[in-house]
Amino acid sequence: MSNDINHPKQRNYNPLIWVLSFVIVGVIFATYFLPKSNDGTVLGIDLTVLPLMNAIFNTFTFLFLLVALFMIKQKNIKLHRRFIIAAFTTTFLFCITYLTYHAMAESTSYGGDGTLKYIYYFVLITHIVLAAVIVPLALISLGRGLNMQVEKHRKIARITMPLWLYVSFTGVLVYIMISPYY
Repeated sequence: MSNDINHPKQRNYNPLIWVLSFVIVGVIFATYFLPKSNDGTVLGIDLTVLPLMNAIFNTFTFLFLLVALFMIKQKNIKLHRRFIIAAFTTTFLFCITYLTYHAMAESTSYGGDGTLKYIYYFVLITHIVLAAVIVPLALISLGRGLNMQVEKHRKIARITMPLWLYVSFTGVLVYIMISPYY
């Protein structure tokens, strides 16, 4: 088999996908048990800039995913692939800033009340749960796409894409709603 876009060498990404999925979710969970900064700074650096960076990376992920979706609807596999890789890149950068912040700073509590409080917690909880789910789904979708397993890729991508869009969009929404309380 040749190694071009139409007939790539088939690779078994499954072991890597599951190891990465467990490690990523496990590391994120573990950060909540690390000692935290009492004043929101480390070495004089204000850590509250990191949630803003998270929101920026989530915004780019959302936009890259929308363009990737548009490109595949246009049957432009090359640009679809590039924008998916861009979305993975900004998601990776998000993970770095997210882990850094939550490893060093205390969690910020939502300070609002009334209906907005319930909306905030609904969005936050669905965001957190689906963020954990999206890790293996996105990686499986990527692996199948890289292997050009078109039908298998399409089947899982129809689940992955809307969930990943929701997670990246609600990440920004959560930031906007909680940012006054940093």
